[in-house]
Amino acid sequence: MAEPPRIVPPLRRKVLPPAPDRDGPPLNAAQADAASHGDTPLLIVAGAGSGKTRTLIHRVAALIRRGVPAGRILLLTFTRRAAQEMLTRCERLVGAASQQVQGGTFHGVAHRLLRRFGPSAGLPADFTILDQGDAVDLMGLTRSALGYGDLKGAPRSAPRFPRAETLLTVYSRHVNTGRPIADLLTDEWPHFTAWAGDVERCCADYVRRKAERNLLDYDDLLLSWALLLEQAPPIAAQIRALYDHVLVDEYQDTNPLQARILRALCPDGRLTVVGDDAQSIYAFRGASIRNILDFPTTFPGTRVVTLEQNYRSTAPILETSNAVISRSRERYSKSLWTERDGGEAPWLVTVRDERAQTEFVVGRLLELHEQGTPLREMAVLVRAGYLSADLEIELANRRIPYEKWGGLKFLEAAHIKDLLAFLRVLENPRDEVSWYRLLRLLPGVGDATARGAIDLLARHAWEPMSIGAVGEPGGLRVPAKARPGLAALAALLDGMRRVERGDRPHGPGESIRLVRQLYDPLLKATYDDAPPRLADLDQLETIAAGYPDRTTFLATLALEPPANTQDLAVGATGEDDALIISTIHSAKGKEWDVVFVLHASDGVFPMARAANDEAQVDEERRLLYVALTRARHELMVTYPLHSYSTRTGGDFAYSQLSRFLDPGVRRTMQRVTVGDDVPELLALPDTTAAPVVDLRALLRGQFGAP
Repeated sequence: MAEPPRIVPPLRRKVLPPAPDRDGPPLNAAQADAASHGDTPLLIVAGAGSGKTRTLIHRVAALIRRGVPAGRILLLTFTRRAAQEMLTRCERLVGAASQQVQGGTFHGVAHRLLRRFGPSAGLPADFTILDQGDAVDLMGLTRSALGYGDLKGAPRSAPRFPRAETLLTVYSRHVNTGRPIADLLTDEWPHFTAWAGDVERCCADYVRRKAERNLLDYDDLLLSWALLLEQAPPIAAQIRALYDHVLVDEYQDTNPLQARILRALCPDGRLTVVGDDAQSIYAFRGASIRNILDFPTTFPGTRVVTLEQNYRSTAPILETSNAVISRSRERYSKSLWTERDGGEAPWLVTVRDERAQTEFVVGRLLELHEQGTPLREMAVLVRAGYLSADLEIELANRRIPYEKWGGLKFLEAAHIKDLLAFLRVLENPRDEVSWYRLLRLLPGVGDATARGAIDLLARHAWEPMSIGAVGEPGGLRVPAKARPGLAALAALLDGMRRVERGDRPHGPGESIRLVRQLYDPLLKATYDDAPPRLADLDQLETIAAGYPDRTTFLATLALEPPANTQDLAVGATGEDDALIISTIHSAKGKEWDVVFVLHASDGVFPMARAANDEAQVDEERRLLYVALTRARHELMVTYPLHSYSTRTGGDFAYSQLSRFLDPGVRRTMQRVTVGDDVPELLALPDTTAAPVVDLRALLRGQFGAP
């Protein structure tokens, strides 16, 4: 029988010895086996914290010692910094000979090859590479030139056409995954499916404009490399002749286009890839777990070497992590283990609600800090950036320095600023800046109309109904398209002010709920990625409900107005000690002494939108696994029993514990309860039984362009 939950005791932290130095000799047996492998395809399945980078550089060194010329070894990584770090460490093993190793990112190597071989395929050597901003601008020109800039008569299922940023994202996803645009829209942007043919037309015109201007974007670099290898045999032979061995890091993060390049580059199988299927978490960027799972089939004769010895975490943390990932439907079998002694079982901390979760995390990290753990050696990991909003505000109030990794600061997001503008106008009707922001949100209201409305408000003592008198004598003269929105805004704000004049002021949470009746439809019409932004507003409403009044709430947010991602890291600079708050995606590859994982409930792990798709549920499980394996010494997973639901009028409801923390996983954890009035964990079913050439013409041809 599992131990009953216990009330949190005073912390008595056992200081554990540091993890061994992974750069020091000797290699363990599995690492040495991989490093000394011969010339056939090699897949190194490297568990979290198992020394994969060290293994990879030792393999490079072993190839050089065997007589492979360093200049004929290609090392592909996902960042230039990673390549440089590996080559520097390799030089310590074999000396200056390693300086000739060819290393870089996929895009960097593609760029070098296209400069050299592109002219033979009709691509002038003086082509220019578009950065992201320039690519969006060029797509915007295409969008306007084809008549989609101010589109009328849109189908009912797609009331407006995608913005340039979204079009570029769709184009990029199509290029990197090879999936038809119509399928991508159906799966990821279903509200734009009626525009599928028009989106394809924009992408084709975008390709044409790049060709006319001798431009390539980042995705074109990879696509051009693949096309040279596949459809220009003489050039392909020259490129293949450059390399005797190709080594690829983080192979689980490659997309189908990168796998396509490797198949064409290494037909003889002199390819080594390193990765961990259990850490494949970037499907939203186009990465495919199939690349690593199908590698032995794609490259016959592949040898698979598994690295299971972990040099990062304590044994109890690994036991919990292994239990979580063992439920994956399809994976390479491995069980992480360590020679490190000691360590406490991870905590599964049940709290009443998010407020209690914040209090627990802040209290624990301060206690740990007082006992000697630097803030920078502690991390709070969340599934999505908005889930740390309550914690961020509390840290700022207590002046605890922190840095946030991944995504925009919660209070910097445009839609958060939009909604706060409503509250500021209710508090101060003379807030001209907030009025201007609100007015510009309305359909048909441009700069001139907004300024005219503000002048009218000033003449009528800032009474909202003055802008609602559109078309009447003395009223505001505006385009017909703007009238419904102005009338609705005036009615909303005037109605709320009338209620408050009757001695029933709206609380900040209630105020947000009321203004969202007007703002949510505007948000959906303004932003292509509405669902996560609406989730942000849910979170803001939850936070606001904990404040006594709007004045206090707005003052709390305004005292330290954020201007950049470091602003709320109070007193912190790049050199200072600061807690890390990170999305799990941004934390991959990092490690800390202490890790808190927040919101371990269904709807977060897995996210609600993934719950009905088995492949997405598997990726969500891998995401939790990545979070757990970031911890060296201590791991605390929190589960708020109550969640705040805006869909039920602001009621609190019971959350369901994450399905990934089934009874078998929970048996590896300590059950901890914060507060005497918190009940037992809700019962969950046991799911432990889950089964284990003319290059320009070729580019245009991807869309059938002439």
